[in-house]
Amino acid sequence: MGPGRLWSQLRNDRAGLAGLLIVSLFFLVAAGVWAGWLGQNWSAANGGRWESASAEYWFGTNILGQDIFQRSIYSIRTAFEIGLVVALASTVLGAILGALAGWYHGTWMDGAILWLKGVLDSIPFYLLVAAVAFALHGKPWAMHVAMIATFWTTTGRLVRAEVMKIKSREFIAASQAIGLPDLLILSRHVLPNTLHILLIQVSITFVAAIKTEVILSFLGLGIQDGVSWGLMLAESTQEVLAGHFNNFMAASLMLFVLLLGFNLFADALQDAFDPKQVTL
Repeated sequence: MGPGRLWSQLRNDRAGLAGLLIVSLFFLVAAGVWAGWLGQNWSAANGGRWESASAEYWFGTNILGQDIFQRSIYSIRTAFEIGLVVALASTVLGAILGALAGWYHGTWMDGAILWLKGVLDSIPFYLLVAAVAFALHGKPWAMHVAMIATFWTTTGRLVRAEVMKIKSREFIAASQAIGLPDLLILSRHVLPNTLHILLIQVSITFVAAIKTEVILSFLGLGIQDGVSWGLMLAESTQEVLAGHFNNFMAASLMLFVLLLGFNLFADALQDAFDPKQVTL
């Protein structure tokens, strides 16, 4: 499906457009943080302890006197950095391993990749991620490595099945007949035909990465140097007991809205790429 046809499908999906708008607004905020225009005072403790929402502190302050609004805005950058890195890296890894397994179906390579996938899938997901993150605790990329190592399996399974179908088509036979190497056929003719799967998987994995980061940071295995919604929720456990909900509400609301936007957009992408939805 070409970009024009894809956009034609998406623009008729109001929920999908709403999701795209939400994601775009959050991305603009994240870009503002990257540019140094927003959220730069997230660590400054200039306010009083647990101040209420005001014109100076829109969401109030936490126990240290830090601006909760500034911290929640800066956390958008953290969410996008983690989501993009994990989603892109795990999707690329899954695409490569899935393509190799599908192309060499029935060989030792296919068996080895399926065995590795089976081992990873047999272990409870969050337990495996937490174990990898704990084993690499203290390393700046520990959480990213943990998620990438576990998120690629679904993409690999989907790409493997698609490659096995594509391999039987006539243009693949023609490519083999003129003597093109297998890796060239895979990279030039096979993988581009799995792009619809990869786009959907990137959007789904982005959401999963953000949710996993929140859980790991809440457990103390996530963000070590900086701030995220997971750390804000971890901080709020004691504050809620003391009757202060601003930290909890700010992190929860930001997380909910961004994930809602991505879920709506991912659903719209799936509908757009569904052959039953495409009008000929």
